[in-house]
Amino acid sequence: MQAVSNVEKLFTMMNESAEIISKECNLTYIEAVAETGENLFQNEVLQDEMSEVTKKNLAKKYEQANISSFQKEEIRKAFQLVILKGLKDGAHANHQMTPDTVGLFTGYLVNKFAAGEKNISILDPAVGTGNLLTAVLNHIGGEDVLSYGVEVDDLLIKLAYLNANLGEHTVQFYNQDSLEPLYVDPVNYVICDLPVGYYPNDVGADKFKLKADSGHSYSHHLFIEQSLNYTKPGGYLFFIVPNHLFESAEAPKLKAYLKDHAIVQGLLKLPQTLFKDKQHEKSLFILQKKGEGVSAPKHAMLAELPSFSDKAGMQSIMKQLDGWFKENK
Repeated sequence: MQAVSNVEKLFTMMNESAEIISKECNLTYIEAVAETGENLFQNEVLQDEMSEVTKKNLAKKYEQANISSFQKEEIRKAFQLVILKGLKDGAHANHQMTPDTVGLFTGYLVNKFAAGEKNISILDPAVGTGNLLTAVLNHIGGEDVLSYGVEVDDLLIKLAYLNANLGEHTVQFYNQDSLEPLYVDPVNYVICDLPVGYYPNDVGADKFKLKADSGHSYSHHLFIEQSLNYTKPGGYLFFIVPNHLFESAEAPKLKAYLKDHAIVQGLLKLPQTLFKDKQHEKSLFILQKKGEGVSAPKHAMLAELPSFSDKAGMQSIMKQLDGWFKENK
């Protein structure tokens, strides 16, 4: 008989407690996930409207789980699973979480680029539930990492805040439109699963060089420009982009802008197995902001990643990437 993993144990406890809170407090499941996350962080049951019997039942579940005994990655993965369940129940277009394997792979790459650096600062301008950011933070570790997350959706940023708290990460969160001026100093690293679509605020888009000549502008183009605006010269940006990024009518303008402001470090096509159909396939696009003393690599890191479950294929890719870093970094 297969042993139950720590992630499964935590998921079961979080799921059961969220279902209890949802029923007792008349909340949606995803709202109840946020409530149980807050309870776990504060180490007490905070919902006054529940009966004393239910409160004691929940407190016993939390005590038996002893969340402090779990590793950060186990907590993140379990919390991610209950969030995913909640988003499936009542999802809208923007409630899509970065696949777990992509977050871990991004963390691996950030770690390679940041090797030996101190006082690292990271910004995720479309932080969502915080899954990509916390996956990267768990991977790079260290006490001297300053991180920021920006998100316009009230519920998503609450989940991101809880995600960071449960993982004991110090993150400054801003609940605002990410394409408005940010209260963030320029950072060394930007990570972003780009929101793909049109930005409805034409007046707001007007201040960007990548605004459309007519009609609504592409939000993913504006996010790239905004991210570069908040990156230090020589800093790196890791974007999860649609594979058709350079196929639109606005693509020539984007290419020209990037040529002026950034150096392409790499383009890694993510495994097809992660996506339901071809039109939703994505890549990891790595840029470096131009600046004094910044030079292009001998050649960009280009690869098509195999399925993350293909151990031999991934070992081969990792060997290629290690070779690239030795040659270029």
